[in-house]
Amino acid sequence: MTMVPESTTVVVVDDHDLFREGLKEILHASDGIKVVGEAGDSATAVEVVGERRPHVVLLDIEIPGEEVTQTVRRMRRASPDTQVIILSMYEGPHFLRSLLRVGIRGYLLKSVSRHELISMVRGARAGDDRVLLSVSRASLAQLEGETAQGVLSHREWEVLQLAAEAHSNTQIARRLGLTEGTVKRHLSNIYGKLGAVSRLDAVNKASAAALISVPKQRSG
Repeated sequence: MTMVPESTTVVVVDDHDLFREGLKEILHASDGIKVVGEAGDSATAVEVVGERRPHVVLLDIEIPGEEVTQTVRRMRRASPDTQVIILSMYEGPHFLRSLLRVGIRGYLLKSVSRHELISMVRGARAGDDRVLLSVSRASLAQLEGETAQGVLSHREWEVLQLAAEAHSNTQIARRLGLTEGTVKRHLSNIYGKLGAVSRLDAVNKASAAALISVPKQRSG
């Protein structure tokens, strides 16, 4: 009798409903992959992962709630055999090291193709210690040469990235599920780490050090 391979089970975590639904459709249409849960914030995500114990979690790096590294730690405690793949819009390597330390299995840009997504999900279930990265050679080179000086935590990076995109403290707090006071404390810590004297100075220094991506000004 021929044994049918067990489907790779996946939980999808992203706070954008449209993007989450799109991921689920892609995964459902792929042979041997089954979506068994979803979430739009970190607390719900940890709960779902603990209940469903999927083979793989696709986790948005900017999920509302606690910092992503803490979310990964809690997921791995709740379901030690689950492999976590981070989904991100950004390629910067400055926080990738901390994510690798907490045991992510992969880092995937949201701009990848359907084929790359499916390949990474399937590869994450393989019984080996490979880390699956979807980043450029330049980012890997920066990662290897990264120093501790001036490096921001992921939450600090999120706050500064949103500040660079012209979001107010109120908007940043709402986007990240924080209080305005917490946003201000993060900005204060950022200024100290970067030797900056203002929000604009911090953005400029972080951009020059390739820590964040500053949107280009549109002409006209």
